[in-house]
Amino acid sequence: MTSDAPPSHPPLTLYSVVMPARDEQESLPSTVTAIYQALQREGVPHEIVVVDDGSVDRTWAVLAELAKTVPTLVPMQNKGPHGFGRAVLYGLNHIKGDGCVIMMADASDSPEDAVRYWRLLNEGWDCVFGSRFIKGSRVIDYPRIKLLVNRLANLLVRLGFNIALNDTTNAFKAYRRTVIEGCRPLLAPHFNLTVEIPLKAIVRGYTWTVIPISWQNRKFGEAKLKIKEMGSRYFFICAYVWLEKYFSRGDYRKK
Repeated sequence: MTSDAPPSHPPLTLYSVVMPARDEQESLPSTVTAIYQALQREGVPHEIVVVDDGSVDRTWAVLAELAKTVPTLVPMQNKGPHGFGRAVLYGLNHIKGDGCVIMMADASDSPEDAVRYWRLLNEGWDCVFGSRFIKGSRVIDYPRIKLLVNRLANLLVRLGFNIALNDTTNAFKAYRRTVIEGCRPLLAPHFNLTVEIPLKAIVRGYTWTVIPISWQNRKFGEAKLKIKEMGSRYFFICAYVWLEKYFSRGDYRKK
């Protein structure tokens, strides 16, 4: 699944990993270390921007310790207001890279897939999206109720926007920095940011491709996404971008 063929772009120089973290003291050591080792091994110039989003456990202390052994780690604190989307935006507002990838702190996303994203960005794509639900993907221990809700939500997005992408709600996606800047203003303060960025990128005419990825459920802590709290927020942001797609007459498309 792709949009048009990628245009010619200059090679990227720095890959910024943006990772929001709230009460992730147990997950962060293995998550950050695995990402660092994979990117170092593959020779990917990078920074790992982890945003502590109001944690009440030892997340900030853990990041301070990790920074002593992971030289590319850039710990930051979002002092408020808090929310998944706000933490991601805080990180995006402070990155130095010309390419970026959003990853979860719970080790659900594969560092090897992040490397594949980087290579595809360097082939010229504006965006690289992963799907957990196409041939070649791998999903481990996905909670059944969340899986059913996920598939329904993504089906509705596909129908509403007439796109082939079947995993819009997954946060794990990579972008050229020009895409992030071109999708502003970004409004979603919570997990609905995971659909706002890719949908705006598609609607505004940026090129994109999709690859199969692997996903595994967290080993520590509790999931931060609360389905009951997010339904109306997802609907709002989808409706907002849908109105842009069909009624803005292309005013916001990439020039």
